[in-house]
This record gives sequence, structure tokens and C-alpha cells, in this order.
Amino acid sequence: MTYRLTRRAALGAALAAAVAPALGRRAEALETQGFALDDMVMGAEDAPVTIVEYSSLTCPHCATFHTRTWPEIERRFVRTGQARLIFREVYFDQLGLWGSMVARCGGEEPFFDIISTLFERQGEWSRAEDPAAELRRIGRVAGLSDERLQECLTDEAYMRRLVERFQETAGADGIRSTPSFLINGELHTGAMGVEQFAALIERHL
Repeated sequence: MTYRLTRRAALGAALAAAVAPALGRRAEALETQGFALDDMVMGAEDAPVTIVEYSSLTCPHCATFHTRTWPEIERRFVRTGQARLIFREVYFDQLGLWGSMVARCGGEEPFFDIISTLFERQGEWSRAEDPAAELRRIGRVAGLSDERLQECLTDEAYMRRLVERFQETAGADGIRSTPSFLINGELHTGAMGVEQFAALIERHL
């Protein structure tokens, strides 16, 4: 199963206009505070297989893939140097963007641990009465300070650049649904099981 990605440009504009006020927009000049904007990468740079994943943190099918399939794929292929993962977030809604901002707030080191937690607890934080407070709580557990989280979540320029980057990369790669995967450039979609996904990787080994 997949989530369809439609009206991407309109969604991006709506997110850019709505998210910062919802979190408490700052009045000062819009400059990012050195927060991560680049691709987040897991695995050896010289791995023979590169997996580019497009997922939304509020997509149930993406959560299914990350909780049921990805741990074994990581163990078998990433930790053994056979594959590396480039993770690119897709933004269907404000909550997904907020989650991404929290995950990226601490840079590369805690990113994938936070992403794992967000997928594992997707049903809790995304449906909470105050999702932003739940996301801050997850960030604090990961070692981020309240000050750092506040800076991340209220930086409008940072938020806009994340949306722009999503539009650029998803458009260039022809992404129409989540989760989607480019495995050495070949596009595949859906929350596949371990053996199906492993077979796609093994074709390139």
C-alpha cells in the first residue's frame, strides 16, 4: 500500500504559510541556525547499493515498512556494507513537517533514532491533543534541549527550505506516493516485506 502524493506545489505553499504561525512565529530575521538541510545518510559511502527512500512521518504504510521491514534490511545489508540509505522526507501535512524538523534538529547523529521513534509511535504523537508538545518530548528524550527544539520549530526560513527541498527532489525523482524507493536508480513503491525488498537489493549485488 502507498500514500498518493498529489498537488505537491499547492501543499508546499500551504505548509510554508501555515506551519510557523502555528508553532509561534519569530519576529527576527529569517535565517536558519545551522540546522540540517542536506540528505540524511546511513551506511558506507562506498556501498554497492544506494537506497533513496521517500517517506512521510504521518504515512501509516511508511510506519509499517520502518517497523516491520527496515530493521532486518538494515541488519542484513546496511551494517554489512552492502547498501546505504539516503532518507528523504515527504510532507503531506504540518505534522510530518514538524516531525522532520525535530528529527533534523540535532544533526546527523540522533536523526535515524528519532525517525525510528516517530514511526514506532506514529499513532500516539500524530493523534495527540497537542502534537507539537509530544514531538518536543520525543526530542528531549533523544537528548535535545528545550532551547534547541524551540529554535528548530520556530525557524520559518528553515521550514521553508525543507519544503522547497522536498519539492525539488521529489519532483526530480518522479515521486508520486509513499513509501517510494530508488534502488540504484530503479523506482519501486509500497511497504514491501523483508524478502521482497531484499530481493530488489540483491539484484544489484
